[in-house]
Amino acid sequence: MKGRKLISGTLRLALIFAVICGVVYPVVVTGIGQALFPYQANGDLAQLGNATVGSYLIGQSVNNSPYLFHVRNDSASGVDPDITVASALAQALVIHNTTNISIAYLDGLIHNNTQYSMFFFGTAFVNALSLNIQIIDHFHNSIAVYAKIYNMLNDH
Repeated sequence: MKGRKLISGTLRLALIFAVICGVVYPVVVTGIGQALFPYQANGDLAQLGNATVGSYLIGQSVNNSPYLFHVRNDSASGVDPDITVASALAQALVIHNTTNISIAYLDGLIHNNTQYSMFFFGTAFVNALSLNIQIIDHFHNSIAVYAKIYNMLNDH
């Protein structure tokens, strides 16, 4: 009799905690996140025109296109959206040679989008998707290949 009561109480307590930890808490935290930080809670989605073309939080594959910046995959998750400034500058030369977009424009784009891992200290990096969106947005009307890339991104 005492054993049954103990097991019954334990199971009820486990069920209560399962509901609290598995349902109530996630719903409350999600609601607070959506209310206070809706843009971030939904994944920092990147827009190009009227289409969502990616997330600033996850690296996007550009199928080895020589027209766009590529993310690195040497992070633990393989989805790091950021590249070092040195990598971006090296890739800018390839983009310049392929598209004839001026090096000055690409360098300015990189430096205007540079962030640091610890305020003004630490490793300097840029978000590859942000650079690509700015390139496509600025040049897609005047360079035919960018129109194809723009359409390709909108198909995803």
